[in-house]
Amino acid sequence: MLFGLLSATVLSGAVLGAALGLTGFILLHYAVGGATRLGAQTVWNVLNEFTLTAVPLFILLGEVLVASGLARGVYRALAPFFARLPGGLLHTNIAVCTVFGAVSGSSMSVAAAVGSVAYPELKGRGYQPAAVVGTLAGGGTLGLLIPPSLSLLIYGALTDTSIGRLFLAGVLPGLMMAGLFMAIILWMALRNPAIAPEEKAVALREALRGLPAVLPLVVLIVAVLGSLFAGIATPTEAAGVGVAAAVILGVTIGDLTLRKLGEALIGTARIFAIIAMVFIGALVLAQAISMLGLPQQILSAIGEWGLSKWVLLLVVVAIYLVLGCFFDGLSMMIMTLPLVFPLMTGVGFDAVWLGVVVTLMIEIGMLTPPVGMNLFVLVGITNGEVNLAAAARAALPFWCALLVGVLLLCLFPGIATWLPGVAFG
Repeated sequence: MLFGLLSATVLSGAVLGAALGLTGFILLHYAVGGATRLGAQTVWNVLNEFTLTAVPLFILLGEVLVASGLARGVYRALAPFFARLPGGLLHTNIAVCTVFGAVSGSSMSVAAAVGSVAYPELKGRGYQPAAVVGTLAGGGTLGLLIPPSLSLLIYGALTDTSIGRLFLAGVLPGLMMAGLFMAIILWMALRNPAIAPEEKAVALREALRGLPAVLPLVVLIVAVLGSLFAGIATPTEAAGVGVAAAVILGVTIGDLTLRKLGEALIGTARIFAIIAMVFIGALVLAQAISMLGLPQQILSAIGEWGLSKWVLLLVVVAIYLVLGCFFDGLSMMIMTLPLVFPLMTGVGFDAVWLGVVVTLMIEIGMLTPPVGMNLFVLVGITNGEVNLAAAARAALPFWCALLVGVLLLCLFPGIATWLPGVAFG
């Protein structure tokens, strides 16, 4: 009944959030005996939580970074340090995406901010346009994993998991994925040197002179993550501090104007409206699923079938891979967590570890056509010079690397759980 209703409402052409909410209300009304008021009460209670205020603030932080042009100075400052490696400045794409991921929780914001600077720069130097887009699409996904992360923030709010633990859990996996991405670029460049021209070596002294351009981003990282991990600010307050710092830096060092700030605010409102609509619908559906006792029934069935928790994880990963073809990452997470979270934690998986795994699956969705949002952002930046099919092919090695990341987390769960355990005990 659940999947039939959900398929019917989604295929009807309704907005995803409305389809989820309508399915939930129908189930509450007919299957749970007219409990529709409970769905509305759940939405009211969750949206009144102070924690969720951080979501539009982190979106605004990313929009301000794009509008102020701060990415340009950071990119040019880091580029000389990677020029001598096979693959040259393609490594810089990953490095700068990693740094920007530490101040912007949005994958698309990171891809747009770095891509708007890197693509014309590298194209002019003779790099293969598709290779540039592929590395930027892969690097952009780090914005969802390295804290502060919108994905982990929403996961924590939906599942009542410590956001501080989740943010710390994303640090080592994020750095691991950055290392894997750079290894892939190295392999690609050794296999096909034509993707990246040979760069002129820059003296270390000259390269060090450009490092002050990275300071604005260092200030933002300290403002956001420093205030959060030092216990001075909550995630919401840290997001507010980050936005204030980004605006000040954008006006004083970048080229942020009142008009650009207004455009950033409008862009934030649009993005958050889309997320909030899906979020509300998912909350209603989650209430219906909870009252129907579906997670408990599935757990009972799994016990009778004798499926191991790892087989169940494999099934969940396969479902996320399929859904990634049709839904954007955050919508997919919000839609599936009401069932996936109680199911997976019920068979013994750690809630914090699961949050990192789900985020990696969402990142895979950001690179999966036909709805891979990072691909669309970067195809737009190239003005059609690289089409969606070429961008998807170029991003395929990074898509595979993310799956390898999931495998490594399964083999070595401490990659995600060690740092939160040290910090929180």
